[in-house]
Order: sequence, then structure tokens, then C-alpha cells
Amino acid sequence: MAAASAPQSPAAPAGAAIPPAFGGPQSFDPEASGPDTSGPAQLIARARDLIAAALDPIVFGVLSDTDAVAVLGAVEDLGRRVDAARVGAAAEVGARARNGLGHDSLAWKLGCQGQVDLITRVTRVSGREATRRLRLGGNVAERVSVGTILPPYFPAVAAGLAAGALGVDAAETIVAALDQVSPRVAPDDLSAAERALVASASGAITDETRGLPGAGFAFPADLVRGLAAQWQARLDPDGAAPSESLLEPRSTVGFGRLTRGVYPLRGAVTADLRGILNGVFDTYLSARATPAFPTEDEQALIQAGELIPGADHAACTDDRTGGEKRADILRGVFTAAARHPDTPKMGGAAPTVMVHINATDLLAETGVGWIDGVEAPVSLRTVKQLICTGGYQKILFGENGDVLYLGTKERFFSTAQRRAITARDGGCIIPGCPIAARWCEVHHVIPWQKHGTTDIDNGVLLCWYHHHSIDTSGWRIRMIRGKPQVAAPTWAGTTTTWIPGATHRAQHPTHTPVSTGSTTGPG
Repeated sequence: MAAASAPQSPAAPAGAAIPPAFGGPQSFDPEASGPDTSGPAQLIARARDLIAAALDPIVFGVLSDTDAVAVLGAVEDLGRRVDAARVGAAAEVGARARNGLGHDSLAWKLGCQGQVDLITRVTRVSGREATRRLRLGGNVAERVSVGTILPPYFPAVAAGLAAGALGVDAAETIVAALDQVSPRVAPDDLSAAERALVASASGAITDETRGLPGAGFAFPADLVRGLAAQWQARLDPDGAAPSESLLEPRSTVGFGRLTRGVYPLRGAVTADLRGILNGVFDTYLSARATPAFPTEDEQALIQAGELIPGADHAACTDDRTGGEKRADILRGVFTAAARHPDTPKMGGAAPTVMVHINATDLLAETGVGWIDGVEAPVSLRTVKQLICTGGYQKILFGENGDVLYLGTKERFFSTAQRRAITARDGGCIIPGCPIAARWCEVHHVIPWQKHGTTDIDNGVLLCWYHHHSIDTSGWRIRMIRGKPQVAAPTWAGTTTTWIPGATHRAQHPTHTPVSTGSTTGPG
């Protein structure tokens, strides 16, 4: 934030003394020799040695649970005091090293290019961290104007930092949130919000928080961010929902440069889009999460060997992180959208991923494939999966790279076949998998390269994750009288009995007629 944009606070009494160590007009002599052994730097050095003497004997691995937690809190409390001093020192040095001071700038005197250059050379932190400290320090440090001391722009945050009750991350959150609305909010209201947020972050009780839920409890920085957003909306409701379209926040998504085989996804989403995404993610991430005991019918199937106990759990015990699962859900959403008949066409055809691979590599089961418009290669495993679900087309190139022959598409399940398979399976056939049919791919039970046919009796629905890992996960699939059966892998801790795969709910009657003992109608 630019310091000049923050709300002004009342000036200190004229003629207030300026401490020499903070803002006082002092001369700097690079040739000065002989450090002052009683100066603040030497006092801090002695304190550092005392702290090191206290920390060195600690062996964290042998601490009891109680001691480990106590040490964690004590070290963090110490760190907050040090962080506050870091911010204050950076702000003061930065103020003296401003480029606008010309030859009086501390940066120029020391041969540095500016504030950040000077701070990074002395502290060895990154330029990003130096900028972060300068930005926060400009808002919580006292200011000097015409020989008088002015209070900080955010005095409650400054006091919390100095006392070690407020961490830097929470302080940054509070300052950023209030600075955003400060031009449109009365100073008294802004100060009340600042005191309330500092109290919530430090566990203090003020007039603004007394009687509220959680009063007196120190909230973590992540929760303080949510509280700050609430205060923003309360102080400036028009800012939370701008009436002008130009001011309204908009979602944006883009891709970064290829790094270690993946493209960073960059952007930001508005609150409503975040809610939509959360709803989709939560629905599928929480599916089958609640434990349940088998019903009488399920127990009978277990005893008959037709149902594997724990198969539902086994289907969901994969090694994907939450982020990886959300990525797979997005993959399913976009794949389903590409297949939907209402999706706009490109050149008269539905959006299609074109993957190219050399025929020799494909037959030898080696090499990689390439996607149009993407510079990163895809693995042969991915190529085979895409061929299985989407079909392939033979292209013959001449010596000069010209196309000599364009074969017809092969090994592709038609729309009608997919509808029939969907009506039979209802979704991914792996027991316990909650992925709906519209997000699934059609898998050849007998692979196409082993002369498997592209027929309904040889196709089953699998979600992307189970399709991608079907050759390595241990799950087995077979077709019996036109219906799929599956056997769980041994790692799932279940038997390897073949059981019917998941089927559409409509295949099971909801009501069984009561027999009357008569095989003929009345008459």
C-alpha cells in the first residue's frame, strides 16, 4: 500500500522529541571505526547468544507431547517479537534509503541501487520478503513530518506487533483489508474495525468484540482473513457488491509455462464461482465417506460371495491428494462438457483432443505422444487410454511430410452404444466409486490391440482415474452374459471373488409384487 493513501491520524504534539534511533536526522559516516559495544545492535547480539544457549540443548525428538507443544508456542511468541523488529528496522532503513533523497539516500551512500537492494544485501532475504517488510512497515511505523512524530496509519496493528501478540501474516491481512476500504469509510469506523480484528488475532477483548462468539480467543491468521472480509462487507457494502460493472470482480483463468511436466494453473475466482466449484468438489470428495453397517440383503450377498466386504472403501483408498482428486473431477466436468450436444462446435465438429504417435512406437509400446497445440509430450499410457475411449485414425505421411492416406476412425464407441452402456452401468463400475456416468469413459474390456471388439458387450464405464490406472491397480474386469463383473486387487485387503460391477439403479426393482398363488387371471 502507498502510505499516502491510508487514513490520516491525529498528529503528535508539536515539538515531540524524536528518538535518535528512529527517524532522527543523523549523519552517516561509512569510514567510522570502532563499534559501540553498548549500542542496540550489540544488545541484540547478546540477546541472540542467550537465546541460542537456551535453544541449543533442546532435542525436539525426545520432548514429551506437553513440552513439544509448549516449546512450539514459546518459540513462536519469540518469533513474533523478532518479526516485529524486522519490520520496524526494514521500514526505517527503507525510509532513509529512498531514491528521492538523492545523495542523502542511505542506499546511494552505501553503493546500493535502492531500498530493496540495500535490505537484501544486509539481511540476505529475498527481494519479495524485503518488499513485504517495507510495505507493512510503512503502515505500522511512526512517521516524521517537519520535526514531529506522527502515529502509524494503523496504530492498533502496530501495538499488537510491538507487544508480540500479533503475527506478521495476520497484521498484513488486517492492513490489506482495511486499506482497501479506507477511502470510503469514516476514520472512527475504520479504527473500530482495526481494533476488533487485532483483538480477534491476539485474543484480547475490546469493546468491539465483547460478547461476540469467540471473544478472548486468538484466531489463526487464516480465520482472521475471513473476519477481515466480513468487516470489509460491513464497512463498505457497496464495495463487496459493486453497482458498477467495471468495479465488479471477475474470475480469470490462465496457464503458466511448462514446469516439470505440468502447466501451472493461474487465476482467481469470484465468490459465486468458488461456491459452485466447492459444491461440485465436496459432493464427490465426500461421497461414501460415512461408514455404514451392511443391511440384511447386503449381508446375504456377502455370505453368498457376491459382495466383497470393504470393496467400497477399497475403491476410494487411492494415493491421490485432495488437490489431485479435484483436478480429476475438473477433468471429468470438461470431458462431459466436450461430449454434450449443446457444446459449441469448432469447424463443424465437437471439441476433440488430437493426439499423435508414431505407429512404430505404438506397436512396440514405447515412446510418447503429442497433443495439438501443447508442447509437452504425453506418456504412452495416456495415449493408450485415449485410444481406448476415443478411438484412433490412421494417417500415412509421404517422404516430404504430406498426407498420403487418411483412414476412417476405428475402435470408437458410438453415441448410441454409449447410451446403452450408460443405461446398463449407471456410472463407474468399480465398487464404491461415486463418479457419475456423464463423467466416465468407455473402456474396452478386451483391449483393441488384442482384437477386442467395439461392441456393447465389450465396453464398460470407468472414471478417468480408474481407467488410467486399470493396468496397474490390480482391479480386473470381465463380461459375463453381457454384464460386467469385477474382482478387487489383493492390496485392498478383500477376497478376489468376482462380483457384479456397479449397475444402474433402475435395474433393481423398488417393489416386489406379492404372489397370490394363481397363475391365471380371473374368469
